[in-house]
Amino acid sequence: MMEGSIRFGLWFVYISWNLDNVVSKIRFVKQSVPGPVPVSFSQYLAGKKTSLSPLKSIHETDETTFGQIYRQVLKIPYGETRTYGEIAKIAGTVPRVVGMAMKRNMTPILIPCHRVVAIKGLGGYSPDISIKKDLLDLEARIRKKNSAAKFQDD
Repeated sequence: MMEGSIRFGLWFVYISWNLDNVVSKIRFVKQSVPGPVPVSFSQYLAGKKTSLSPLKSIHETDETTFGQIYRQVLKIPYGETRTYGEIAKIAGTVPRVVGMAMKRNMTPILIPCHRVVAIKGLGGYSPDISIKKDLLDLEARIRKKNSAAKFQDD
């Protein structure tokens, strides 16, 4: 296993992964953890890349209800959001179960639980709601920049 961390705002984002690019853990921590991070991960957090490929979450092969929820969350496009209720309907469950799955997500950012919001407001995010807001702001800013660049190319 390889591990390391990278700064994101006031936090460090810790990541643990293997040589097959399967990520087992991502956590937000207050102190840096020495070691490398995957290039796609650092580029994503810097706003230089909208995909985390070739990284994959340990959750992607989960055959439980949570696994079904995680696969639906993976389908939310960069810079967009879906409500807990919308994900619940697609996954055949209820919003509270979606919230529990998001809380137990071992690989946030990779399984983009920050893109799952409440009907009225952001909903929750551990360890701090400001991280969810910062991730959504980053994606909105990059998406706007990319669509402006695309518009200029047309």
